[in-house]
Amino acid sequence: MIFTDTHTHIYSEAFEEDQAAMMQRAFANGLARFFVPAIDASYTAEMKRVKEAYPDKVFLMAGLHPTHVKENYKAELNHVAAELDTYNYVAVGEIGIDLYWDKSTLGIQQEAFRYQIQLAKKHNLPIVIHCRDAFDAVFEILEEEKGEDLYGIFHCFTGTHEQALNAIGYNLKLGIGGVVTFKNGKIDKFLGQIDLKHIVLETDAPYLAPTPFRGKRNEPSYLIKVAEKLAEIYDLPLSEIALQTTANSKQVFGI
Repeated sequence: MIFTDTHTHIYSEAFEEDQAAMMQRAFANGLARFFVPAIDASYTAEMKRVKEAYPDKVFLMAGLHPTHVKENYKAELNHVAAELDTYNYVAVGEIGIDLYWDKSTLGIQQEAFRYQIQLAKKHNLPIVIHCRDAFDAVFEILEEEKGEDLYGIFHCFTGTHEQALNAIGYNLKLGIGGVVTFKNGKIDKFLGQIDLKHIVLETDAPYLAPTPFRGKRNEPSYLIKVAEKLAEIYDLPLSEIALQTTANSKQVFGI
């Protein structure tokens, strides 16, 4: 079985002391593909170092995370644009809108989100969306930008059934991670009504560890717990979950 973690911050400071061992645990659990989202320019060098260490397994995204859209956001967006022109990225992400931490930056978050969607279209790349307490704001911009050239993943999807269908309508796969294993996660109640072809797996490591590791540092090897929950929801063998979700990730990223 080959599993794909479509969203994992393996360059994070949280893995400074045991990154190599963490990756070996992931390999031992069947993970063979790691898609790595950006946060801001300060992480670019470390992301590239991880890519060099695992060139056939790690794939990088370029982008400015919405919580890092601050006073210097235009310089950060210029960095994203320059990186896309000079390095082989597989997506633009993670991008979007986050109104949980700071509502005062909504205007510039919208500007940054729209601009980065347009960069993705320019480079024929998928987008990977971060959305927290901001479904209406995200959907508003997706409606503006919708088209054949808009596609990607709605990362860490935690919305309603209706919002899931809306996201799929914009050519987006649903990124399903540890939340699906939470007792109060809610998405497990309707996920089985969504065709598996619309689902990709993710950890968002080091964040959002699945049950029974909830509250601890997350890591890619824990993806197996997410996959096991999906096998239960869809009443399918674990091997079929691995096969279909990895195929879905190849459809999005083209690799």
